[in-house]
Amino acid sequence: MRPDWAPDTIDVERPSVARMYDYYLGGSHNFAADRAAAGAMMAAVPEAPLMAQANRAFLRRAVHFLAEAGVRQFLDVGSGIPTVGNVHEIADRVAPGSRVVYVDVDPVAVAHSREILSGQPRAAVIQEDLRRPDRILAHPELHDLLDLSQPVALMVVAVLHFVGDHDRPTELLRTLRQALAPGSFLVLSQASDEGQYGDHARTDAEQVYRDTDSPLFLRDRAELTAFFDGFTLVDPGLVWVPQWRPDSPDQAEDAARSGFLGGVGRLGG
Repeated sequence: MRPDWAPDTIDVERPSVARMYDYYLGGSHNFAADRAAAGAMMAAVPEAPLMAQANRAFLRRAVHFLAEAGVRQFLDVGSGIPTVGNVHEIADRVAPGSRVVYVDVDPVAVAHSREILSGQPRAAVIQEDLRRPDRILAHPELHDLLDLSQPVALMVVAVLHFVGDHDRPTELLRTLRQALAPGSFLVLSQASDEGQYGDHARTDAEQVYRDTDSPLFLRDRAELTAFFDGFTLVDPGLVWVPQWRPDSPDQAEDAARSGFLGGVGRLGG
């Protein structure tokens, strides 16, 4: 049976990466096809839920850091289903009055986000694709909440591994960067092929995601560093996500198991 929160237009038989991620995080906004695909991924890489949780913890720490640094505007592109640790909740705890615009292409993610954000005047969600940055930047709901003449935190977390080189991700990020004011930040993470998982696990993982709505494109540290063109990385730079300003030293142990590299960069000026 299709649940009330699922739009009639979506194909519940085809796995969605947003709903698989929701499943890894212990959420309930996923279907049997998503759970089956996530199970196949976990058979190939048993640490998949740990990887998702480590990445979400990185997002939480980055938002907390930026809010403490004075950022009051957040643009979260590829935000997914806000199962736990929503950006607007984290930012508002540190800096009440912060404004957040979520962007996702998945209709379930957008529908559920709208439900959560009902009655939240300083947060909104728009259905759009990172591959169409001009449409994101021109969206009226973005301009209703965000003043692009002032610093903005651009969040591109756990999404670029679903954007192939043929989509020119560096150019997509450049378009977004050029719309930002000096003092803005980029928060970026993506799955990397520099971790401890062998070629067999990588091949199996790529096969799982090939059958979803978004194939997987892993990248190394040098490729991810290039995505910060125009930004200055803040300490500790581009690292395994548990190593980025951990709450305690033990959280950074065996960090490569997270499978995600991440960092925060500041736009100069």
